[in-house]
Amino acid sequence: MRALVVRRYGPPEVLEVQQAPDPQPKPGEVLIRVKAVGVNFADLLQRMGLYLDSPKPPFIPGIEVAGVVEKAAESGAQEHGENLRPGEAVVALTDFKAYAEWVAVPAASVYRLPAGMRFNDGAAIPVNYLTAYEAIITMGNMQPGQRILIHSAAGGVGTAAVQLARARGLFVFGTAGPAKQEYLRKIGVQHAIDYEKSDFVEVVEKYAPGGVDMVMDPIGGKSWEKSYDCLAPTGKLVAYGFSVAAAPDGKMDRLRGAKALMQTPKFNPLDLMKKGAAVIGVNLTQARQRGDHLHAEMNEIFRLYAAGKIKPMISKTFPLEQAAAAHQYVQERKNLGKVILTVK
Repeated sequence: MRALVVRRYGPPEVLEVQQAPDPQPKPGEVLIRVKAVGVNFADLLQRMGLYLDSPKPPFIPGIEVAGVVEKAAESGAQEHGENLRPGEAVVALTDFKAYAEWVAVPAASVYRLPAGMRFNDGAAIPVNYLTAYEAIITMGNMQPGQRILIHSAAGGVGTAAVQLARARGLFVFGTAGPAKQEYLRKIGVQHAIDYEKSDFVEVVEKYAPGGVDMVMDPIGGKSWEKSYDCLAPTGKLVAYGFSVAAAPDGKMDRLRGAKALMQTPKFNPLDLMKKGAAVIGVNLTQARQRGDHLHAEMNEIFRLYAAGKIKPMISKTFPLEQAAAAHQYVQERKNLGKVILTVK
């Protein structure tokens, strides 16, 4: 099969089209013929060697796909209690290995695609919407009328978070660059913040003097400290990324990463009690250990999709062979919503 391989950590150019052995599903796994792959900032961090638990090169990156079941091995190849059958359209979370024509995935991480949903939309859902759902609803328990600040609100997870927050009845603040302010307003951000022109802490203090009830922050480093300062009593800081460690040129920069780590705040439990605040870490790798839990969340996400409450925003599609260009596009922060790789 064709696959995109990271032959060494580095810039987008390290992604190389190669022939790789066809995967053979183990008991309880499903072999999927891939139709679309979701590109996530996590993939860029994998390529740079900055992602938690990244394999050593050479490896195939990527953590979500949409496609068709080719083969369901025996002994537990089920989706939420029902046997998966060849020919069914599905989406799946993968343990890397997504940038390929075929992938073998544990059945517990496979979800049937709702009737009428396109593969591109399907590939845009698992990572982004499950991350946002875990943060806002499952772990955050946000209630209608509460206020949320979403950083990188024009990106994949950011757009999903805005849609879920609006469906939940939350008041949304969102940060993005100057070219993305109109997009933020279009997707429902009630108070768009241009981070190049304004300090988001000052904006929150002005328009939400008591603070916000949640901040979703994938940036890390000093940003976590500033985001924490924006919280109201009983507020929650959600950490789900560390993009500050990624150099603009897409290369691994150890000095930059070390500086970001030094600027990362230390949250003392006594201080958390005094403020009445919480710091939440969201990691889908850990959440996947509770298969039924994620299936329930995905069913609710699909229900919201069918009701027209949410819809993945596809910024651009690239053929699988142009994964390096897709990474460059995301790296330069050009995307408004999700970037997808298509597989023929």
